[in-house]
Amino acid sequence: MKDEKLFSIGEVSKICNISTKALRFYDKIGIISPDMICKENSYRYYNKETLLTVPVVKYYKQMGFKLEEMQGLVEGNTYYYLEQNFHNKIEQLRFQEQQIHNSYIAVKDWYELIQEAKMVRENDVHDVAVKYIPAVTYCCLEQDFDYNYMESVINIEWTNYLERAENEITGAVILKFQSFEDKMKGTCKRATIMQEAIHPCTECMDRQVYGGFMTASVYHIGNLDTIDEEYERILTWAEKKGYKCGKESYERYVVDYWTTRDPDEFVTEVNVPIYR
Repeated sequence: MKDEKLFSIGEVSKICNISTKALRFYDKIGIISPDMICKENSYRYYNKETLLTVPVVKYYKQMGFKLEEMQGLVEGNTYYYLEQNFHNKIEQLRFQEQQIHNSYIAVKDWYELIQEAKMVRENDVHDVAVKYIPAVTYCCLEQDFDYNYMESVINIEWTNYLERAENEITGAVILKFQSFEDKMKGTCKRATIMQEAIHPCTECMDRQVYGGFMTASVYHIGNLDTIDEEYERILTWAEKKGYKCGKESYERYVVDYWTTRDPDEFVTEVNVPIYR
């Protein structure tokens, strides 16, 4: 090695754009070690071949390999060893990609709900309107309902059910009531909680198609204790417009307890199927 040019750790740091702290750590875990350590002052020196290992480590980091996973890789190995490690990493990254995708969808949908509620409040949208609901398969679970909206929307039983099914959901919570007239009277005892699955259900036993029909749609702004007033408005509107109302109803909680604990900020969409 006496005729080979050696680079100090500081020179390697500048040439390869890497901190000396990182180089010392790489040495500690056995990824890149100096070729010579001076006995007098413990200075570290690297030859050119070792210096060229730094870009290899950076590329492995770009591919998502953790430092401990790089041991046995950066200096080359058998085809079989590399193939197995790369295959395992591909599977790991594919899983991470799905997780990131799920997170992206959930965050984007929640953001859009906040934007929707903001638009409704800023424009004071109260009018009943005809709306087509596209048909989408939702995960659902029928359970008791006692007009405690907070427990119905932030629903522990529902959350546990989805976890057991290894499923992830997105978008607004929807409660389906078999009879909106019972809901108005305060005599409703059961409701079906519904949310859209991010990926196809694997173990969910209960699935329903929500939509594929026209509805009378109206937004309710504020405390959910007064939401049944919207059903009266829909009935009055339907009679004037010559529509008949279906039996069931859907309450879509756009901004609710998940987003704020101030009931005055709540925005809920009430949908009742209609027909001529």
